[in-house]
Amino acid sequence: MALSAQHQKALFSSPRAVLRAPTAAIGSVGPRSTVHFSSSFTGSSSSGGGGTHSRKTFDNNKSVSLTTGPGISRRGGGVIRMGLTEGGPTLAVVGVTGAVGQEFLSVLSDRNFPFRELKLLASNRSAGKHITFEGKEYEIQELTEDSFKGVELALFSAGGSISKKFGPIAVAQGTIVVDNSSAFRMDEGVPLVVPEVNADAMAHIKLSNKQGALIANPNCSTIICLMATTPLHRHAKVKRMVVSTYQAASGAGAAAMAELQQQTKEVLEGIPPTCNIFSRQYAFNLFSHNSAVTANGYNEEEMKLVKETRKIWNDDTVKVTATCIRVPVMRAHAESINLQFETPVDEHKAREILSSAKGVVVIDDREGNNFPTPLEVSSKDAVAVGRIRHDISQEGNYGLDLFVCGDQIRKGAALNAVQIAELLLS
Repeated sequence: MALSAQHQKALFSSPRAVLRAPTAAIGSVGPRSTVHFSSSFTGSSSSGGGGTHSRKTFDNNKSVSLTTGPGISRRGGGVIRMGLTEGGPTLAVVGVTGAVGQEFLSVLSDRNFPFRELKLLASNRSAGKHITFEGKEYEIQELTEDSFKGVELALFSAGGSISKKFGPIAVAQGTIVVDNSSAFRMDEGVPLVVPEVNADAMAHIKLSNKQGALIANPNCSTIICLMATTPLHRHAKVKRMVVSTYQAASGAGAAAMAELQQQTKEVLEGIPPTCNIFSRQYAFNLFSHNSAVTANGYNEEEMKLVKETRKIWNDDTVKVTATCIRVPVMRAHAESINLQFETPVDEHKAREILSSAKGVVVIDDREGNNFPTPLEVSSKDAVAVGRIRHDISQEGNYGLDLFVCGDQIRKGAALNAVQIAELLLS
């Protein structure tokens, strides 16, 4: 949908858009520490931005409250809270102590995802700690080969090596695994899904089939890019796409977010910055993405965007090139995208198409010089698109430039996975 300046201010000026200190990993808390997740909103959906949203950093042996929202309102005004329901699946969250794992719980609550039983799984370092979620206390269990007995659906975000080991074990026990790592994305026969883009790729997989399966969540930068470009691709077919990404600390996990905060404080105080996650100063700096550089000169993050785009669009002919940069932003990615089309599409038609695209908001105020920013989309579901303009280096209306921002932890990871899970329920 397109946003007027007034509506944009209302949507993106909520407390959820305020830059905050990152929430640390649950593994840093004491052995009986509790994390409370509660949904206390009367908003209409999770994609708007009403209500409040507070996060506090973890201190040892203290209870911490994370308020999520908005919830889903009943007609009488009460909030529907996610809870145990006989009609829901047995659900496991693998890697619950990480940044994405914590966001899984937030999104599940926001979207009132039904479950009959909930298992929270992590490494042995976190086993035995407790999380209070929707008014019920859960003990974090150690992830083992026996963790998936009776589990119908599992959301994985514990890293590629964990997924490669435990994903097939879970599938063999009848679990449908939605995996957030890169372990299976390019495997033939494993759907790589953005629900708004290619839900049909997983149409053959349903919870009602009572059979295990793997579904891969794409890379965060790919999801954010394709949310903006697919509606245009459907209309005029993209021949070539050039993407430059400006990626937040959240893409490297909760520890990287904490280090960016720490470094910022240290640099401002004239103290040499702590560099444990990255080998260089991150605060007040930017650098080429920290993934390994391959033989062709592209790093792994860039090649993910190239390969995943082709698989999701089911089109090996589309030409994609990318440059991925790490920037000192806490939790939302930005991307500059240049498109070349097979058939003409002018900027006015592009704006019209994007304004009606599901999961997309258009922020394109030239007069006010107001366009998407990472801060405004942080903790939001929608991907924001702006700077929609004709590419003057191309003849006719065969080229467009866009600037896109999306929350890396939310739509770039947790939300997309939960949306996949929702499709499995139907």
